[in-house]
Amino acid sequence: MSAASCLLTEDQLLCSICLDVFTDPVTIPCGHNFCQTCITQHWNVHVQTQCPNCKEVFNTRPELRVNTFISEISELKKRSTEVEQLSRSEDHLQSFRTLNTATPTKNWTRVRVSPPSYEGTVRRALNQLLTEVELKRVQQSAVDATLDPDTAHPYLMLSDDGKQVKTGDVKKNLPDNPERFDSCTCVLAKQSFSSGRFYYEVQVEGKTKWDLGVARESINRKGTITPTPQEGYWMICLRNENEYEACDDPSVRLSLKSRPQKVGVFVDYEEGLVSFYDVDAAALIYSFTGCCFTEKLYPFFGPCLNHGGKNSAPLIISPVNHTE
Repeated sequence: MSAASCLLTEDQLLCSICLDVFTDPVTIPCGHNFCQTCITQHWNVHVQTQCPNCKEVFNTRPELRVNTFISEISELKKRSTEVEQLSRSEDHLQSFRTLNTATPTKNWTRVRVSPPSYEGTVRRALNQLLTEVELKRVQQSAVDATLDPDTAHPYLMLSDDGKQVKTGDVKKNLPDNPERFDSCTCVLAKQSFSSGRFYYEVQVEGKTKWDLGVARESINRKGTITPTPQEGYWMICLRNENEYEACDDPSVRLSLKSRPQKVGVFVDYEEGLVSFYDVDAAALIYSFTGCCFTEKLYPFFGPCLNHGGKNSAPLIISPVNHTE
């Protein structure tokens, strides 16, 4: 159900007509993608103008425009494939050279020493570029999220503008309304989403413990909660300063190259996708895939207890910035 993978799988980069990586991909009104030449030729030889995948019929032939996002990703995929093929060719050549030049040992076995692979370095660079392109695209779905005080646990302190939250030392006397969490020190956003895509970023710098993600409207807000997708939570968390986990069932320990200072959360409602990014490193942290959303989703923020001041830094919702 979940995977730490890119937003687009390899299959999603293939045109269903030519079964190859997209060339000049276009999106038709039903949402499916094809190579521009492939769909044009398909419609030229068929009486009805319909989608080859879902069979939806269009009264008039849609105007085709290249999907620049998928086009960029497809081009990177092609370049990555070329590098992989070159790498395999170089490996075979190196094996042959080593086999014919290695000095035999006493028992006449051949010894091969593999040289550093520059192709591997190129592949890693391409993968990094791929993630950077994806992150820039999902940032186009940024929303202006603000915290909902009616859902905040009584220990939480919210800023006047609804953009920051931290845990205090005094429990406030607040009404125990149905929306409010009474055990978990967390808060939801005022905004909810039941379709399309949305994205927001949260500054987590200086914290030793936090929870971030999205939750469905019908979650249990009283007593102990179990933050798993089955219970309506799609979250990642930090514990003990450097222990990161995806709150899946079972939980997944995450190995990150660096400590994120700002975390991006992206949701594609129809695709059933929740992805988390290290914004500064332009790195994908984790993705929940194949989710089935049937009700409203709310951004979820858990600053956790301050532990005598060690975790007193606030979670801060970043300003909306639609990156070009």
